[in-house]
Amino acid sequence: MIAFVRGEVAALTLSSAVLEVGGVGLELMCTPGTLATLRTGSKATLATSMVVREDSLTLFGFVDDDEKQTFELVQTASGVGPKVAQAMVAVLSPDDLRRAIASDDVKTLTKVPGIGQKGAQRIILELKDRIGAPTSGAAGPRPVSAEPWRDQVQQGLVGLGWSAKDADKAVDAVAGEAGDVPDVAALLRAALRTLSRA
Repeated sequence: MIAFVRGEVAALTLSSAVLEVGGVGLELMCTPGTLATLRTGSKATLATSMVVREDSLTLFGFVDDDEKQTFELVQTASGVGPKVAQAMVAVLSPDDLRRAIASDDVKTLTKVPGIGQKGAQRIILELKDRIGAPTSGAAGPRPVSAEPWRDQVQQGLVGLGWSAKDADKAVDAVAGEAGDVPDVAALLRAALRTLSRA
């Protein structure tokens, strides 16, 4: 088990960061919020969780241990794999997630891509007694907006080195393409195209 990774950020992509550790580049799958804290060429320490599958070993990177533990805990709910768990910690802070589960807030959980009404109810039922209380009394630093895809795309752009102002303009420019079920990756690509034309 790899508990954390410390090294120089060698590369950043839309969904991952490569950290050079002892001459080896380790690719960590990260949320846009985590990627936004990293800069190519700077040193970084990320808490990690390794997901072992029959055909792959995937390392997920997190800004802190609380986010990592939340990611691992939500996967114990039936029907929640690493991709949905990562989407949960991308859209909701660990405390927002605890609050949503403790208060039976199905609406907040269904804002996470990949979680429907029944899935949210199952997560609440299975995790309510295990997720614990929020660690801070106030609302978390990442409130859920009416359109969570906006925050994800904006954070992804900032993580790739664009200014927050440029990122916000690009998000507004692609808002019309969001539709009823926004595809965050496609919207991020569209926003990048908008920025490259500017």
